[in-house]
Amino acid sequence: SGVPTVAPPSAAVAQDESPEAIALIRREEERAADDGLEKMGPRDEVRLEAQKYSWSDRHRPRKPRYMVRVRTGYEWNAHNKAHYDYDNPPPRMVQGYKISVAFPDLVDPREAPTYSLHKAADPELAILRIHGGAPYEDIAFSILNREWEMNRKRGFRASFERGLFHLYFNFKRARYRK
Repeated sequence: SGVPTVAPPSAAVAQDESPEAIALIRREEERAADDGLEKMGPRDEVRLEAQKYSWSDRHRPRKPRYMVRVRTGYEWNAHNKAHYDYDNPPPRMVQGYKISVAFPDLVDPREAPTYSLHKAADPELAILRIHGGAPYEDIAFSILNREWEMNRKRGFRASFERGLFHLYFNFKRARYRK
């Protein structure tokens, strides 16, 4: 059907416990320890309905390890400049996401993981689905439904190297003119 739906809580899948996956994510966490970004909690992960994969008779499906960080900051628009100052800042706003997913044991490591966006029940949210391939199940996250900045110079990155899939993106900022 294409649109992710929430599965019952009993539909838990074994997490990838391979030493390679643990090492990849641990290395990524160490690298990201001082970047000032907030980690996204497991409550933002969307459970997908159990799927039957064509490769499930040959490989045990498992959930990949991942790390999701949220980039937040202040928006100093005209309204916020008039009502706030640096001593009393406006509320922090989500400005983007940095997602790293470990796929160390892909059956075909030449085929890069892909991502897709789907509508959510709440119009302010979207579901970001990441498909890695055999033997990993798809994972999905609930993110803000805003337009992405797709320029590499503005922080967009979608790459797969050495078993790690990186998806970094920032949201476009609204420009107000008179």
